[in-house]
Amino acid sequence: MDIEICTTTPYTDQKPGTSGLRKKTKVFLDNPNYLENFIQSIFDCLPEKQGKTLVLGGDGRFYNRQALQTIIKMAVANGFGTLLIGQNGLLSTPAASHLIRKYKALGGIILSASHNPAGPEGDFGVKYNIQNGGPAPESYTNTFYQRSLTITEYKLAKMPDVDLKRLGEHRFGHTTIRIIDPVSDYAQLMAHLFDFDRIRSVLRSGAVRICFDAMHAVTGPYAIRILEEELGAGPGSVINAAPQEDFGGGHPDPNLTYAKALVEKMYGPHAPTLGAASDGDGDRNMILGQRFFVTPSDSLAVLAANAHRVPGYRDGLRGVARSMPTSRAVDRVAEAFGIPCYETPTGWKFFGNLLDAGKITLCGEESFGTGSDHVREKDGLWAVLFWLNLVVATRQSVATIVRDHWRRFGRHYYSRHDYEALDAALGREIMEHLRGQLPTFPGQSLGRYTVSLADDFCYTDPVDGSITPGQGIRILLEPEARLVFRLSGTGTQGATLRIYLERYEPDPTRHDLDPQEALSELIALAEFLCGVKAKSARPGPDVIT
Repeated sequence: MDIEICTTTPYTDQKPGTSGLRKKTKVFLDNPNYLENFIQSIFDCLPEKQGKTLVLGGDGRFYNRQALQTIIKMAVANGFGTLLIGQNGLLSTPAASHLIRKYKALGGIILSASHNPAGPEGDFGVKYNIQNGGPAPESYTNTFYQRSLTITEYKLAKMPDVDLKRLGEHRFGHTTIRIIDPVSDYAQLMAHLFDFDRIRSVLRSGAVRICFDAMHAVTGPYAIRILEEELGAGPGSVINAAPQEDFGGGHPDPNLTYAKALVEKMYGPHAPTLGAASDGDGDRNMILGQRFFVTPSDSLAVLAANAHRVPGYRDGLRGVARSMPTSRAVDRVAEAFGIPCYETPTGWKFFGNLLDAGKITLCGEESFGTGSDHVREKDGLWAVLFWLNLVVATRQSVATIVRDHWRRFGRHYYSRHDYEALDAALGREIMEHLRGQLPTFPGQSLGRYTVSLADDFCYTDPVDGSITPGQGIRILLEPEARLVFRLSGTGTQGATLRIYLERYEPDPTRHDLDPQEALSELIALAEFLCGVKAKSARPGPDVIT
């Protein structure tokens, strides 16, 4: 096998500490060797790669297949022994995590920009997952970044493109390339965790109906195989099922704004029992009942409180974890069950340490991500199957399950207001203003609330002792409420200011208020403190969840 050593100039422009490289697709297309620089930087930092297994796949977005062919040739040139690649280049992020763990791979490269739009004008991304199946921690990504600043060459095997459509094995030099069914291993894992026999019986009887919106993204084949073919949901139960390079021109973010087709069906006259959606790479989820939206924070709490009803978790939970901006609903479940509850920064890699150490079983983020110790990523379809199992086991509707939960634990009214594509300088100015005010907040009276704590959240990892500062402004209020402000860089244009609002309501007679009405005082207070509407000349947030 001939290996070509190609000269290059360093300019991947990855941000230090980020889990991967996410840019406009045009950046990859218009800058020669942009992808190659990043991939070679990863490979150069993996000295133990010779003869090892690497998992490859992505969400099927534009440039996915072309990028995979390049990465395959580079992996062969860099001495990997086996490449496991999803058929047609497809692998959901949780399925990739499972494959890494099951086949004891060195790691995996996942091609995705998550929930961001795709196509020539959209976004593209690359990230590396380590041996535990989870996103590479900063100890890895900072090393990748430093290498990307000095790289001068990359390796490329002189070989033809691999037929990604045909299952089977290919041999090039010392490397075996296996094109595998992207769904089978993942489906077997789900059958182990959930009561497929009972779910199948109820779905086939017609007593429960489901609608799953794959949003023309990677989970379409997974949902068709599991929900329709294995569990017997009726034909058409999975909508927008065919993955498309531009996600059908849509925004594959499973929320009330972008999953319009599903929302209309679930709020219509003949709504199914359970509605659900997942995102571009399959790691996020949205859950709906008939005319009823389940917030991701409530979803995590409900799953924790009812885990014993599901075969894979019937022995109970070791602990739970949530990201700091996620509502404290799961905290009350943990307290009632006498198990630990950890508050982490946003980012699944922080849950990975807790999962690997056996400290937690379930975890979740308010940004529509929920997961458990079965993989080291959040898992959209897993969450849907968990909810489907609960509906079948309890013989209750989604709304009844959640309302029963509120009666037992109280309701945490919660919402997130996103100001997207905000001028980055303005976003930083708002956050710096809030940081400057932190010392003055404690003890202040703000309307009917009094500030009990105000800080810029700093996390000390209970497993390895690492410290992660500057994770968002927290303002804790009494009676029990919270405001959180974070500046997010997950998009490729400007920045997104996220404002999180939370108020606890113990009174069952006040559990059916409209969330925005219930949080109206906090919404006004957030604007008073940060002034984003006035400073950006916007009438309100772009997305409310």
